[in-house]
Amino acid sequence: MKPEGMLEEVAVEQAVGLVLAHDLTQILPGEFKGRLFRKGHVIREEDIPALLSIGKEHIYTLRLQSGYLHEDEAAQRLAQVARGAQGAPWANVELTSPHEGKITLKSTIHGLVKIDKERIDRINGLDQVIMSTIRSNTVVKPGQPLMGTRVIPLVIEERRIAEAEEIAASSPIPLIGVKPFRRLRVGLITTGSEVFKGRITDKFGPVVRSKVEALGSEIIDQRLAPDDSAVIIAEIRRFLREDRADLILLTGGMSVDPDDRTPGAIKQAGTDIVSYGTPMLPGSMLLVGYLEGVPVMGLPGCVMHDPYTSFDVLLPRICAGETIVRQDITELGYGGLQGC
Repeated sequence: MKPEGMLEEVAVEQAVGLVLAHDLTQILPGEFKGRLFRKGHVIREEDIPALLSIGKEHIYTLRLQSGYLHEDEAAQRLAQVARGAQGAPWANVELTSPHEGKITLKSTIHGLVKIDKERIDRINGLDQVIMSTIRSNTVVKPGQPLMGTRVIPLVIEERRIAEAEEIAASSPIPLIGVKPFRRLRVGLITTGSEVFKGRITDKFGPVVRSKVEALGSEIIDQRLAPDDSAVIIAEIRRFLREDRADLILLTGGMSVDPDDRTPGAIKQAGTDIVSYGTPMLPGSMLLVGYLEGVPVMGLPGCVMHDPYTSFDVLLPRICAGETIVRQDITELGYGGLQGC
């Protein structure tokens, strides 16, 4: 696109001393793709062979008219409006400098990324505007890319960017941000007479501990309980009232076998059950509920051996301070077939 009166085409051989209006990219298949010359570079005689080698027989000088933006300024405005104002709730996002017309938004912390898909979709529905993100509720590390944003042409009408800014401003919550993880005190109850009586070695504990600690929380104690509802109930209430646990996890006894007592004991302890069962595989037998405001989860056997289950989806959200509701469980079905 060459907006009338703003871009002037000049043969490369006659461009010495002129200023580049945009970054120029070099691609060497299998070796390199990146910026060869930066926007604002003053072309020298010795640059001409390199320009010709990337197929640039002409370059363009730019004189912006009122009401238009250069791609770099447009990307900066899109990135700023996506991140929201500094100090916005759980922002924790930093911006890169423009690179080949694109700005990347990165996390500044270890946390849970939150992205408003509805507003992102509306902005991407605008002509020639791009916001490309990772999925919401992904666990991210410091420096991890969250979004790339840019416009398609070198020069774009400012009104298009103003439309994107208006969509983003329709909610006080940033389009994209990262929630920090809280340090939870987690109580772990391993049920099953075979473990309680020492017939087999518990395999759940090390796996669950690793997942909890990876999110910055701690297992304050792991207690064994036989297949006895009264004992399981007592251990749940002990973690709640004596140990002041922020999260209670139960492993074992979550199947449909008649002698598996864990789901019933969780309910009999007074837990408000959000869901027993999820539409995700593996992890369909997961139980989620709340006892006096404290989340309680019954973990299915797949947590021992499958690397990614419904537990791995919901645990980060709980560690980020979110309350799990039935709709969150329902939404696990779409895209929830991870292996079977």
